[in-house]
Amino acid sequence: MKTPDIVTAPEWDVARQQLLIKEKELTRARDALAALRRRMPWTPVDKAYEFACPEGTVSLLDLFDGRRQLIVYRAFLDPGVHGWPDHGCVGCSLMADHIGNLAHLNARDTTLVYASRGAQSDVQRIKARMGWDIPWYTMLPRPDSAFDVDFGVDQWHGTNAFIRDGDQIYRTYFIDSRGDEIFVNTWHFLDITALGRQEIWEDSPNDYPQSKPYEWWSWHDNYPEHTPSRWFGDPDPDDPNDPRPRA
Repeated sequence: MKTPDIVTAPEWDVARQQLLIKEKELTRARDALAALRRRMPWTPVDKAYEFACPEGTVSLLDLFDGRRQLIVYRAFLDPGVHGWPDHGCVGCSLMADHIGNLAHLNARDTTLVYASRGAQSDVQRIKARMGWDIPWYTMLPRPDSAFDVDFGVDQWHGTNAFIRDGDQIYRTYFIDSRGDEIFVNTWHFLDITALGRQEIWEDSPNDYPQSKPYEWWSWHDNYPEHTPSRWFGDPDPDDPNDPRPRA
């Protein structure tokens, strides 16, 4: 591997100060985007969705747990996904590993929950195995629809944000695909390193170590046995918006 220029500490400081200008531009752009999100219109949620939890059946309103805002991440702890029944989706599991103490969100009148199709017995079993302490619900189907279908997360992961005014719920925002990267600090830690994420899509100097995205991910209790695989399946050739990478 050919290394970048090797310089003195004062020269390195100059280079870092030059890059810091770009870093601050990115921070201001991110703040501006967040400001636009806060000005998005709201759309009412009028269907009565139900979810299972260890205590029984609850409504979407119950998921707020008395707070004003709700964030729902759709995780694929579903029968039929790669690794089932011992694990859920590799990517959703990786993300769940990064959810910390929710008291900080709660202090801002906001609740975060996960929702899947898997039965509560499976959800609780996998949570215990993986050491997760996240409120995790099972989406129950409606005669005319389902929560994941109505909110764009039946085929791929995604995160919906809601707010309530009394008992009236509104959908306020939605992110999916790479938008969910903000929840995974492994990638952000790697982004400040010399080698980056080490994936082939990155613009890195020649000869830097790189491998295919997604395929190196594994469950945190399986890395010693992991071999690269397309656990996420191949994209639909008839769907130009399918976010899964081509082989």
